[in-house]
Amino acid sequence: MTELIITEKPSAASKIAEALADGKPIKESEKGVPYYKITHGKKDIIVSCAVGHLFTVDEKQKNGWAYPVFDIQWTASSERKQSAYTQKYAQVIKKLAKQADEFTVACDYDIEGEVIGLNVIRFLCNQKDAGRMKFSTLTKPDLLKAYDHKSKSLDWGQAYAGETRHFLDWMYGINTSRALTAAIKTSGMFKIMSTGRVQGPALKIIVEREKEIQSFKPAPYWDVLLNAKAKGEKFNANHIKEKFWERAEAELVMQHVKGKKEGAVADSQKKEFLQQPPFPFDLTSLQTEAYRALRLQPKKTLSLAQDLYTGGFISYPRTSSQKLPKELEYGKIMDMLSKQPPYASLISRFQGLKPNEGKKTDPAHPAIYPTGLAPKAVDEKAMKLYDLVVRRFLSCFGDPAVRETQKISIDVNKELFVAKGTHTKEKGWHVFYEPYLSLEEETLPSLDKGDRVEVVKISMHDRETQPPKRYTPASIIKELERKNLGTKATRAQIVDTLFERGYVHGNQIQATELGIRTVATLQKNVPSILDEDLTRHFEMEMEEIRSRAKKEDEVLREAKEVLTALFKEFKQKEKSIGEELGQANKESRDIQNTIGKCPTCSEGTLMMRRGKFGRFVACDKYPDCKTTFSLPSNALVKNSEKICEHCSHPMIMLIKKAKRPQEICINKDCPSKKADEAQQKEEDKIVSEREGAACSKCKDGKLVLRKSIYGKFLGCSKFPKCRYTEKLGNTTQYRAKKK
Repeated sequence: MTELIITEKPSAASKIAEALADGKPIKESEKGVPYYKITHGKKDIIVSCAVGHLFTVDEKQKNGWAYPVFDIQWTASSERKQSAYTQKYAQVIKKLAKQADEFTVACDYDIEGEVIGLNVIRFLCNQKDAGRMKFSTLTKPDLLKAYDHKSKSLDWGQAYAGETRHFLDWMYGINTSRALTAAIKTSGMFKIMSTGRVQGPALKIIVEREKEIQSFKPAPYWDVLLNAKAKGEKFNANHIKEKFWERAEAELVMQHVKGKKEGAVADSQKKEFLQQPPFPFDLTSLQTEAYRALRLQPKKTLSLAQDLYTGGFISYPRTSSQKLPKELEYGKIMDMLSKQPPYASLISRFQGLKPNEGKKTDPAHPAIYPTGLAPKAVDEKAMKLYDLVVRRFLSCFGDPAVRETQKISIDVNKELFVAKGTHTKEKGWHVFYEPYLSLEEETLPSLDKGDRVEVVKISMHDRETQPPKRYTPASIIKELERKNLGTKATRAQIVDTLFERGYVHGNQIQATELGIRTVATLQKNVPSILDEDLTRHFEMEMEEIRSRAKKEDEVLREAKEVLTALFKEFKQKEKSIGEELGQANKESRDIQNTIGKCPTCSEGTLMMRRGKFGRFVACDKYPDCKTTFSLPSNALVKNSEKICEHCSHPMIMLIKKAKRPQEICINKDCPSKKADEAQQKEEDKIVSEREGAACSKCKDGKLVLRKSIYGKFLGCSKFPKCRYTEKLGNTTQYRAKKK
């Protein structure tokens, strides 16, 4: 008897083979595809791997740009150019399947993993079912347990729900994208347009926020601020009314307090409260926190977390659970973490091990937790994310922090001012999470009723109400989760697609003119494409398939009926939709290509152009004005909307992959270019003198050159244990933090 175990990726195959082998696994390969032969008990096992999805959804017969199309099927991913490499993995599995009598799927235990395994089993192994290993970490104990307790059948609810999602997303995405592209062709323009079941509603959410901001009219108000001093400490207090909507009312307060040198404490209150430890990370909270604390984009966070999981260092990250498994051996994990220097002293503080957990659950996986294994051969960003996961995990077991709020009311000639402060009295779980805490600590002097307070200054300030904030890459993912749009694993990619299509831009996500006009056109003509209620409805139906309350065919039949009606309406308005989209694209393109006023003729506008020698900037008054500027070919160029302070030429923003955006003047003879050269020489000199020197803080590490979003700096090689840094001269934007 020979058993074939199918994994999702090569790294997982290696881990499973090592965990199950009685001796040492025999590694073989064919066409560069690795597989392993092992003995487990009295059984011979072959562990082979896919490389993600080996099959993709496509129409049965190609029919150009026709829509709607519902006659679809699974086809080999290798038929697409970008996935041609998957063919050799499929061929190796098919060959190995002929040697096997028993089959087990050991792909990631989630919807996508179930679909990958199902397709391999039915299309490559010619089997109707298979055993199923279910695990949340790639550690030896968990893999042995998963194998010993494997189910005799696939998780069919999960498999059918996953297949339905793929079919639904194809029917929505391909058909709506073809419809939009066909529409814009009627205006004489060709541009690949796209939207989708979740992408459309996601864009609408961002556009609606942008419209709120654009239509926002700031309202003036005034506040009155007291700068006070008592017991040698300075502090601030706001007038009890906080906002004065009439200037005269604020000026009347200023008249009442004019010339007053002293006030009296009318009331003083202190109140303690317990700040409970945080919940363990689910994927969304990990992405949100990593963006806040580490400035990692959500898509990057997921990628790094997946690498840490396949390395065996953390549990499976694609989870929506805030609960840790009861059978998890907390003591064992703590003992392993205590052998890692950054956490040894922290773990010695624990008295008991009961985690604080949230309400959210996931039928497949628990919350994210460290396995206890120390990461090896991971890059700096992955190490920082690992540190965040570990400290969050430790914090869940900490004691509540004790915080105290203070509120002091100060009477200055019968005008009341209120000072508020909050500070930590007992750190509790803060000790474990200290590097990533974001808490205001403001301590006020200890005052009692009747105490005198010195008036240092009382001032009135003009203010304006502020528009709502734009979404960040993290907050839009949180909003999509709140609205139950998309899945924990796909939301980051959906947002990324909006950027790729030019619908949005910026870290503070701003809808472009193209995004705004596309939503307006669809909202006016076929609003159901953007209907988040409809999207949410099908999300709920897929959950019902997962729980076996509904069948796949039933949901797909309903979707076809909805889409058939939608595209019938779309075709009736195709020409008008195309004209509106075409105009929106033209205007958006002009906006994107505009650099600024021509510094030579002062009448023309500098526009980005493309010639046989690459991109350049030229005045639109050509041939009357022949001003041109060359552009770099290795970066995305955008208008920075700034004028150079050195030479008054427009500035552009250069965006390079994995690098901080850089603003430069388009004038190659600008004096700032010489200043940049001088700065680079200064930094190079410091690096040559200091790189490799002993860390002046911990003495064990050496200074190495690092990069951050602020630029380059020298940091200790023992990071995160030692966080010592040195900046590279006065001109760098990086500010050294010596802790």
